[in-house]
Amino acid sequence: MHMQVADQLPRPSKDPKGLADIGKWMCAADLVHTIHGAEQQSQAQMQQQGVTVETSRDMHDAALAAMIFSHLPPVRLSCIRSLVGPAYLGPCLHPDCKEPSCEGNRLSIMSESPLLMRISLPHHKNARKWGKAVIEFDVPSDLAQLLHTYLGAPRKALLEHHLLIGDACPYVFMDMHGRGFVAAAVLTLYWQKWLVSRGGVPMNPSMCRQVFVDERQSDSATAGPSNQGAAMVMGHSVKQWDKWYDMQYHPRLAQNAVDGMQSWRAAMLQSHTLAAPDLTLSTALHCGHVLVSDSEESQYQSCCSDSDSDIDIELD
Repeated sequence: MHMQVADQLPRPSKDPKGLADIGKWMCAADLVHTIHGAEQQSQAQMQQQGVTVETSRDMHDAALAAMIFSHLPPVRLSCIRSLVGPAYLGPCLHPDCKEPSCEGNRLSIMSESPLLMRISLPHHKNARKWGKAVIEFDVPSDLAQLLHTYLGAPRKALLEHHLLIGDACPYVFMDMHGRGFVAAAVLTLYWQKWLVSRGGVPMNPSMCRQVFVDERQSDSATAGPSNQGAAMVMGHSVKQWDKWYDMQYHPRLAQNAVDGMQSWRAAMLQSHTLAAPDLTLSTALHCGHVLVSDSEESQYQSCCSDSDSDIDIELD
């Protein structure tokens, strides 16, 4: 019973405005603009300065940011951290995988001309609950072009610069030491530092999921993906949006209910006006009683106290 009641009550958490006031929130439009600017700058620098460690790192960071937010519904960070590149031909790197044919969470190049890239995520949080269903989709063209460029000479330059003895990073994205983001905390700190360097706030990368859902569920949501499809790419269901990601769910429900009551009230008043009889009050001079009729044309019913004796009794 306690759990049932708890599910119906708002969870104590800050709303977007409160998080923005303490520098922990960016709206969806600001995030998209910031990441788009980084994409354009990294590509321009690569053309102007060529492939260097610095320009390669900038392109890596832009590609990582574009994977976290903007081009795709926010994929789970665990999936992004474990994503291996097209060049990796080894076994699945997921520690609990027992499928001999599994290739792991993978970014693949399906064709070079026209460029088509695909992301397959057999290992995600709800994989077991979904009957091992794979989250799979083709990468949007702009993001595919950015990833394809990065996976060429820029990534090779980073690998050569950070090459570990006897090992090379199989993952698409790598930290400042050339290793995959195996620990979630490392990616969190990396993202926060990058976002601040781009003029943003030190927002946790997992908050991008709340930012996205906040925009999709708002009354001013821009035309975009279906909620059901977006939730699937995010690795959960629309029902979980209300419980975990939509921080304005309860306040919005309450306000919508209050706003809706005004039209309900107007409908009740209108219904009463149409249905209620036309009541007319009459006070007969010969009687102290008030008589009610259904219409002005109908005859008033006679009162039983027509005699003077009745009046005398009432006066007594």
